[in-house]
Parts: sequence; structure tokens; C-alpha cells
Amino acid sequence: MGRSVLDGEQALVPNRASIPLFPRLSLQTVNMKFNPFVTSDRSKNRKRHFNAPSHVRRKITSSPLSEELRQKYSVRSMPIREDDEVQVVRGHYKGQQIGKVVQVYRKKYVIYIERVQREKANGTAVHVGIHPSKVVITRLNLAGQRSEKNSRTQSQISTVWKRERQI
Repeated sequence: MGRSVLDGEQALVPNRASIPLFPRLSLQTVNMKFNPFVTSDRSKNRKRHFNAPSHVRRKITSSPLSEELRQKYSVRSMPIREDDEVQVVRGHYKGQQIGKVVQVYRKKYVIYIERVQREKANGTAVHVGIHPSKVVITRLNLAGQRSEKNSRTQSQISTVWKRERQI
């Protein structure tokens, strides 16, 4: 009988099993999306980031805590606030110098720190905006609700420790 077209194609390729059917897919890992209500579209995420309301920007302008504060409060990062003491750890102004946060400018996603300034052409000194992720909080301003939240988390942590010791 006659040979089909497929037989002829297979004859051209000596070892068909060694050649993947979809070479690009075999090189890349395919990440599956598990939550259909959360988008991974870059443009949509950028739009939400730059058009975010103030209460969402507060959470985005979070800074990591220093090692001592991290162990004390069992939290890795917190929304930054005026009068927190921070240390710049990335960029041109990084160093051992610790300064107070003068202003949190949510509209630009930056913070202004006490001694981080530059001189303008006319000689006046202006604060330089630094992104909150590029600093480490070394001392917290515990005025207002923040102290209540921290004391609440401390009591929760202590009860967890007590339970673990009993078990």
C-alpha cells in the first residue's frame, strides 16, 4: 500500500522522540494562576498602583523594621509614619546616619528624612525624597493607635508562647 504524508514527515526526522513538540514551552516554566479574581496584567497593576487612594498608599509606603524591632514585635515591616527614626540602606544617601522622618508624601510614594538634603542652584536646602522600601525603621513613633496595636500583638505573641510551652 501507499505511504501517507505523515509517514514521509517522520522519515525526515531520524529520532522523533528526542525533539519536543513545543520547544518554547519546554524551556519555560508555566505558572498557573490560582485566583481568578486577581489580575497579573502589568498595565492593570501599574494603573492600580499609580491611581491608588490614600489609605492604600499608606500600606504601600511600608518600611522594613530593624532586627531588634523585628524580634520585639514579630513583624517584618510596618507602614512608615512621621517621627519614626530610620536609616537609609540603599542609594546615594545610604550610611550609618539615622534621621527622623519629617514628612510622608503619599502622592509621590516618598518620605523626607531629617538630614537627607541637597542644595538647589539658588543655595536653598531641600529634602530629597526617598522610597520607604530603601530605609530601615530603627525606632517607632508609638503615639496613638500604633501603641495599642503593638501591645495587642505583644499579648497575642505571649499567649502563643505560653501555649507552646504547655504542649
